[in-house]
Amino acid sequence: MKIATFNINGIKARIGALTEWLEGSQPDVAILQEIKSVDEGFPRQHFEDMGYIVETHGQKGFNGVAILSKLPLEDVTRGLPGGEGTGRDNEDDIEARYIEATVMGDRAIRICGLYLPNGNPAPGPKYDYKLRWMDRLKTRAEALIALEEPFLMAGDYNIIPQPEDAKRPEAWTDDALFRPDSRAAFRRLLNLGLTEAFRARHHGPGHYSFWDYQAGAWDRNDGIRIDHFLLSHQCADLLQDCWIESEVRGREKPSDHVPVWVDLNA
Repeated sequence: MKIATFNINGIKARIGALTEWLEGSQPDVAILQEIKSVDEGFPRQHFEDMGYIVETHGQKGFNGVAILSKLPLEDVTRGLPGGEGTGRDNEDDIEARYIEATVMGDRAIRICGLYLPNGNPAPGPKYDYKLRWMDRLKTRAEALIALEEPFLMAGDYNIIPQPEDAKRPEAWTDDALFRPDSRAAFRRLLNLGLTEAFRARHHGPGHYSFWDYQAGAWDRNDGIRIDHFLLSHQCADLLQDCWIESEVRGREKPSDHVPVWVDLNA
């Protein structure tokens, strides 16, 4: 089972690029972030005609996540648990950032697709929301771990885990993606026993999944690695490989992110 996570940065702006990628790379499951569309506005039929089951959790103009799967999906849920009364001024969290479904391959795998808040400017209310959201994600991971079934949490985490995950780490020192509290929250997820799939297969600097549109970042390879797969123990046992499809960033009308893949024996 080949699964890719891809922040597409707008389904309307990127439908051609996304279609080209799906046709060429043929993921069994694509976990998408920043679709920037309400559910009713998502071009569902287009992707169903390509052979994908489509599940979305959308929001007008912002955020939004989706799962496209060639394999059957069961028990689809939308929204990260714990959002009631956790928003700013204790309001409900209404941002569309999380979707779950069980993919029925040779092994059933619970897929958690996420678009973690950016958190800038930090410090401030947006950063507080990011950290609260990460606490809720940890609580959800603990609940899934207790089921002792294979699951993965994948998407745009908006976290640079280590200095080696940025071409110029010094440029990110005060950014919400790299602040000590953000990285500590990410480590708390790993300390539950989750495996960071890419680092289980690749070591050292120079591996990035995001390049800003500004200042020629792609041409200078001035990137950061912020798109991650975290695997439960049962899922990590199925891991065959993990890689970043970086060449997609050089195509016409690209997203500022590129797909990250896992290949599971499932």
